[in-house]
Amino acid sequence: MKGQAFATRLGYALAGLRAAWRLEASLRTHAAACVAVLALLALSHAPALWWAVMALTVGAVVSTELLNTAIEALADHLHPGQHPAIGLCKDVAAGAVLVSTLAALAVGAAFLIGHVLPWLHGLGRPG
Repeated sequence: MKGQAFATRLGYALAGLRAAWRLEASLRTHAAACVAVLALLALSHAPALWWAVMALTVGAVVSTELLNTAIEALADHLHPGQHPAIGLCKDVAAGAVLVSTLAALAVGAAFLIGHVLPWLHGLGRPG
């Protein structure tokens, strides 16, 4: 696999994203949340810093979800039956998704409190 053209490697990455999209409902849920975040960023005229913070936050959550999916698929392939070590591996990977999701919720709360609520309050004022 080493030394292949960029387009070939990109094709593998896109195939992985398509497979994860089909297999993981939680990835589709994260995508829906991402669309909502983008809409709120645009509607509230958020400054560039908030766009960057949200991009990093969403990227972290989606990346951990993709890694979790990969680990689960590999573990299930290598050891289809139940095994304590496989269970631990899957639990730790799921824990990584939980940590990134909780961090994203904290970022979202900061965005809501620091930017969206003041913006909404300003909408109610007479122009």
